[in-house]
Amino acid sequence: MMQALGEGISMGLLLSAMVGPVFFTLIQNSIEHGFKYAVAIAVGILISDFLYVLITYFGISLLTQFPNFEWYLSLLGGFVLTVFGISSFFKKVKDRPSTAGFPLSEARKRTGFIKGFGINGINPFVLLFWISIAGLVAIREEYNRYDIGIYYLGILLTVFLFDLLKAYVAKRLKVFITPRVMFLLNKMVGIALLLFGARLFWYAFTLGEKAA
Repeated sequence: MMQALGEGISMGLLLSAMVGPVFFTLIQNSIEHGFKYAVAIAVGILISDFLYVLITYFGISLLTQFPNFEWYLSLLGGFVLTVFGISSFFKKVKDRPSTAGFPLSEARKRTGFIKGFGINGINPFVLLFWISIAGLVAIREEYNRYDIGIYYLGILLTVFLFDLLKAYVAKRLKVFITPRVMFLLNKMVGIALLLFGARLFWYAFTLGEKAA
């Protein structure tokens, strides 16, 4: 059990170290909307990852019956990230009243949750990651079902806790964030998301070339 937990935590650390759309989304929204809002995003990411765990572990054989699944998901992911990127790039910086110490409304909780769930869920590289994890688990003959559950739990909790840490650190640095810095951050986030979107479109193109 401890071996499975340790390996799960190690894999979770690897996933947490990857800089992708989720990383930029957490940092930007923690600075702009507060830590509580970023927590809602992190919960959305966690649930999205958990659903991918269920899909890949129990339905890996079913997904392989749809050879164009990755292609469609790549196109959808590229489109959504491009929209997010354009929106962030042209976003105007406004002075917002501090929400520190105030409870987050249910509507804003849902908005943050949906944002985290969506931006993580539409990224096919996240799906590919969990497919690879399911493949690794399948070849571990020494793992029983309990060990597998602990392994996945180690990954999910590690990623979730590090997402919270990223958001907390970004929030603590908010006092150093001037409107000018926020303006530049929005531009950087927009460009990063556009690049990730372009990467997904290119991935879809390569898949189409292989299928041709």
